[in-house]
Amino acid sequence: MKIALAQINPTIADFSGNTARILDATLRAEALGADLVVFSELSLCGYPAADLMEKPSFLADSLRALDTLTAASSDFKVAILVGSITPAPAGSGRRVANSAVLIANGKQLFAQSKRLLPFYDVFDEQRYFAPALRQTIFPFQGEQLGITICEDAWNDKSFWPHRLYPDDPVEDLVNQGATILLNLSASPFWQQKRELRQQMLGVIARRHSLPVVMVNQVGGNDSLIFDGSSVAFNSEGRIAAQASSFVEDIVLYDSKTGLGTIHPLTLDSAGATLDALVLGTRDYLHKCGFRKAVIGLSGGIDSALVAAIAVRALGSGNLLGIGMPSPYSSSGSIEDSRALAANLGIPFEVIRIDKLFDGFNQALAPIFTGLKPDITEENIQSRIRGNLLMALSNKLGSLVLTTGNKSEMAVGYCTLYGDMAGALAVVGDVVKTRVYELCETLNRKGEVIPQAILTKPPSAELRPDQKDTDSLPPYEILDPILEAYVERYETPEEISGSLKVELPLVRRVVQLIERSEYKRQQAAPVLKVTSKAFGMGRRFPITARVQV
Repeated sequence: MKIALAQINPTIADFSGNTARILDATLRAEALGADLVVFSELSLCGYPAADLMEKPSFLADSLRALDTLTAASSDFKVAILVGSITPAPAGSGRRVANSAVLIANGKQLFAQSKRLLPFYDVFDEQRYFAPALRQTIFPFQGEQLGITICEDAWNDKSFWPHRLYPDDPVEDLVNQGATILLNLSASPFWQQKRELRQQMLGVIARRHSLPVVMVNQVGGNDSLIFDGSSVAFNSEGRIAAQASSFVEDIVLYDSKTGLGTIHPLTLDSAGATLDALVLGTRDYLHKCGFRKAVIGLSGGIDSALVAAIAVRALGSGNLLGIGMPSPYSSSGSIEDSRALAANLGIPFEVIRIDKLFDGFNQALAPIFTGLKPDITEENIQSRIRGNLLMALSNKLGSLVLTTGNKSEMAVGYCTLYGDMAGALAVVGDVVKTRVYELCETLNRKGEVIPQAILTKPPSAELRPDQKDTDSLPPYEILDPILEAYVERYETPEEISGSLKVELPLVRRVVQLIERSEYKRQQAAPVLKVTSKAFGMGRRFPITARVQV
């Protein structure tokens, strides 16, 4: 049987648009000679739809789209395996199930619902879906199809040292006589996720001596980025077909010959992270109905990286850079920003905030009498800039991209309603040292980020001669502490021991992280590119007194 792996970029709740994408890919699959075209998990409604799943109208719209697709299938010789919600069984306590539906010749031949429902990190599937009580194989085109959905394949006892579920749907299907394993996925991207996913699927193929086909969603939905990277393994566990990452794609796998189409992937971690951030930025704006963005360019490396990503995502004609120097801004902040804008081919405008800052100080002077200048005056400058960017957003119909990195968000080195104001935190899951790495990657084929931006000491420039190291440890020390505490949940004592950093310093950093939760919960959505990002996959109370 010839199987087309069709990774598409669905938009949540866009049933007509998603149906059109599925039909277009089906037409292409038929032209390739496929007998079956496989789509990703919930490709008909988009993933994750969150509490839309609770709305009766959403289920009704989904079922209408499934009927439309079923009727259209009579025009094709190729069969369609599509991800869709279906009504949950009576008495399950849920409204819907997460299903894979096999369609051919105008009929729905078979439906298999998801059995293992993840409830960790960004996943809330036990909140919405009724789990399948069992899974069964289905005969088709001389094969016995073993159909699973995403997490169903993530519980192999020979791969995971600690399994999350007592059941293994894949093993159950193999024991029933499956001759090929098909997995419909919506598996979000994070660094090293693609490698982990391929290793796991390869182990399954070798263990059971069966072909394994996985079709993954591609595209950005809110904070989540889906890389695609759909893949087929032959019965020996070798990659036989492979779709590209971060773009819609379709490749063919022949289960009889064990051969297929292999498209290249971006292999290095920095390059893949950049591609992910570009895709996430583009889809966030476009799926929200916007084409243009505005960004404050400070002359620093974070705003430079965000601008470079935005240009790749939106095109140079759709990004406006704004410089907003204060009395404490260095001359280089504007000169370097202008050089960056020239490299990127974007317009750059300057709005001085000196008089606005003076106006704030004068207005507050009667109340501030006798009080020394402190961080209050620093934050006023940042909030003036946030107000100006939001005014431009309103007037020009452009979304503001925030420029704070993960290191700053972690320890609260950012200003609410100031530099945190905006629609999307593009690099909010990228620590500062990683920001430099991504910028160096961008410069491999010629200067994108000016060298002056790469080499200057990081500074918020909100008071005379300010440097980030006035308030924080050097990022080379800070970032490993943050990654250990935020991403791996290590204790201060464990971090101190493993990193050879003094325990009081580690505790001071951890205290900053804990005290800044209230800021992070008011931040713009963060594009997730690590295993643990701030936002929907990390849920902590604000009103807590964590012992450090």
